[in-house]
Amino acid sequence: MQQGLAMLGGVAEQADDAAAFARAGVRQLPTLVASELTTLSICHLKTGRREVVGFPDAQLSAEDRACFDRFFAQHPLVRFHAVERGSGAHRISDSMPFGRFRDGALYNEYYRRIGIDHVVALPILVDESVLVSFVLNRKRRDFADRECELLDRVGPVLSRLYRGLRANEIASPGETGPVADVLTSREREVHRWLAAGKTDRDIGAILGCSHRTVQKHLQRIYEKLGVETRTAAVMRGLGPQRR
Repeated sequence: MQQGLAMLGGVAEQADDAAAFARAGVRQLPTLVASELTTLSICHLKTGRREVVGFPDAQLSAEDRACFDRFFAQHPLVRFHAVERGSGAHRISDSMPFGRFRDGALYNEYYRRIGIDHVVALPILVDESVLVSFVLNRKRRDFADRECELLDRVGPVLSRLYRGLRANEIASPGETGPVADVLTSREREVHRWLAAGKTDRDIGAILGCSHRTVQKHLQRIYEKLGVETRTAAVMRGLGPQRR
C-alpha cells in the first residue's frame, strides 16, 4: 500500500483546487495502475454534457470527444455507476464479454479509432446530476482484479479530497478562504488530509514524516484557525457558513 500512499501524496501536494486535483490525478494514477490514457470525466447527467481532463491530453482530439459523447447515455460504465448506482472500480468487461463489446458500435466507432481495448472507471462523486470518475484505458491487456482492488483502496480518499475541494469552492466562490490565507503550504497539505478523514499516522505516511511532526503541524493549524478540535479545523476550512 506504500505505492498507493505515495500516489495519494502526489495528488494532495498539487491539488490546490478541483481543477488542479483533476490534473494531478490523471498524472499520478498511472503510477499505481498502468494506463495508456487516463482521464477525469465529469458527466452532467441531466444535460448529457461532459468535461474531460486527460493525460496525455493530446491523445484525444475534439472529434474523438464528440464521438464519445454520442454514446454517452448507453456507455456501460456510465450506466453502471450513474443508472444502476454500482460502486467501486468497474471494467467494461465486468458488464459484457469483450467479444460482444468489440462487435458493438461504441468500440468500432470510438475505442478502435483511439487504439483502446480495455477500460476501467473509478467513481469519486455520484449524485442525481453528475458522475465524476477517473477512467483508465489501455490496449490489449484488460485490468486485473488486483489492479481494481488497488483502485478501490485509494478511491474513498480521492473522493473525500475532491468533495472537500468542491465544498471549499462552493462555500467561498472567488476567494482564497481562511486556510489559504493563514496556513503554510505544508500546513495546507496536512489540513487537506485532515478533511479527508486521515489519522495522524496516515498523514505522516502520505507526507513522508512522523506522526509527531504531523501533530506539531496540527497544533499550529489549530492556533492559526482559532479552533481546538479536528472537526472545528475542517469546518473552519470551509469558510463562513450560510444560514
